[in-house]
Amino acid sequence: MSKPKIALFDFTCCEGCQLTVVDSLQTHVELLDAVEIVQFREAMTEKGEDYQIAFIEGSCVRKSDEDRLKKIREQAVFVVALGACAHLGGVNAIRNRQSVEKVTEYVYGESPDWTEPQPYRRSVVRDDLLRVTPLAQPIEAIIPVDVVLPGCPIDREEFVRVTKQLLQGRIPKLPDYPMCVECKLNENVCMYHRGQVCLGAITRAGCGAICPTYGDPCEGCRGLIPNGNFDAMQSVLYENGLTVSDIMTRFTMFGTYQLMQREAQAEKA
Repeated sequence: MSKPKIALFDFTCCEGCQLTVVDSLQTHVELLDAVEIVQFREAMTEKGEDYQIAFIEGSCVRKSDEDRLKKIREQAVFVVALGACAHLGGVNAIRNRQSVEKVTEYVYGESPDWTEPQPYRRSVVRDDLLRVTPLAQPIEAIIPVDVVLPGCPIDREEFVRVTKQLLQGRIPKLPDYPMCVECKLNENVCMYHRGQVCLGAITRAGCGAICPTYGDPCEGCRGLIPNGNFDAMQSVLYENGLTVSDIMTRFTMFGTYQLMQREAQAEKA
């Protein structure tokens, strides 16, 4: 009986999530016995185009990325967004608020021809055509995604669990509660009581609250929880002498694309 075939792809990213996959496979060799990896640039040179499950790391930033994503979607039975860049647009989306000329000059200096020519796109904020950098987008803005593995990087044990569920024909479900729950289970002192700003109250759980456990506040790399209690979050900020604008730079680390979507919806309302 042939094994399910898996492929891993990288778009605009640091490839840290794929390195986490490599780490996971070293301690969960049973996965290697259960599947056949046909494409994984981080770990092998061979490239096969016959696969059922596609793990995609990185955000979509170019027209050629869109075409490649659509081709992957046509082949794969399941598409998994691997990490914050594929899931949210990630840190790459920070550039969406800057002009194409400014970004090109900053990155390429006197060699702007090194970058791929881009057509202007409709702004995520306004309906008219603007001279904006082509948007860094989550892959779900281009193709349907079956499963999301959030985080920067992903959690290795969550990757193993989700992969096993997919091999069993089940669609994994992510936690729908905030990371504060995991902080309490770990008996952590609230970061606000330490005089720091934390996004754990509105961020999706599943990482085991690893950052607060080691003394760093949550920066929201797993994305917002569905139906988050933003009024309660504002109350927490108010009690600590803060406002929403005070935490916006922390939120936009990973949430710029989502924030711009909310702004666009507010403008249309």
